[in-house]
Amino acid sequence: MTSPAILIPARYHSSRFPGKPLTLLDGVPMVKRVYDRCVATGYDTYVLTDDQSIAQLFNDNACRVDTTDYQNGTERCSGALGLIRSYDQYINVQGDMPDVTVEMIDKCIEQLSYNSAVSTVYTDMPKQLQNDPNSVKMIQAYPSKALWFGRGSIGYGEWHIGVYGYKRHALAAYPSLEVTQEETIEQLEQIRWLKSGWQIGCSKVEFNGVEINTPEDVRIWNESR
Repeated sequence: MTSPAILIPARYHSSRFPGKPLTLLDGVPMVKRVYDRCVATGYDTYVLTDDQSIAQLFNDNACRVDTTDYQNGTERCSGALGLIRSYDQYINVQGDMPDVTVEMIDKCIEQLSYNSAVSTVYTDMPKQLQNDPNSVKMIQAYPSKALWFGRGSIGYGEWHIGVYGYKRHALAAYPSLEVTQEETIEQLEQIRWLKSGWQIGCSKVEFNGVEINTPEDVRIWNESR
């Protein structure tokens, strides 16, 4: 198919926030909220999880259960290629993005049409997130290409948003790429692409939402409604 599929990796056994996909946001499990927003785009959407308590929120066609201990969401997406075969492009929407927008998804798809095999999005970083290690900072090499990603306070850069696009061959190659020291230290899956010489296309988007990285973010999300 030429239309992309949206993949939502939703790991229950997260070391930083166990059970995060099932966290209730205004009474709705977070992963279900992410799924509903993705389905609203009209693209085929699949939840990829390691846990039956997450899977039971969805019908069998919308969810794939894989108990493999993947290192990150991109590996989980790559592991699902054998089960979700009929697409040339995939959009990875992380399961902690309850405020994901159609624009983010469409911008990732658009970047894939510009000869990028991997794409992502970013926005202006609020000052209060500059020193937060849970917020990922992005530096551009030149317009529409990412140079680097990191968690530390650097005094400049953009706020990286956890949505990625992949052409099928790139996603299939990901598990064979070297896991470097930088990826291990930063705990950022996209560094594996850069250290292996792949370019990541990037587009700016508007974003006034909340990423759910910690229990404190749940409180912030609820208070922002």
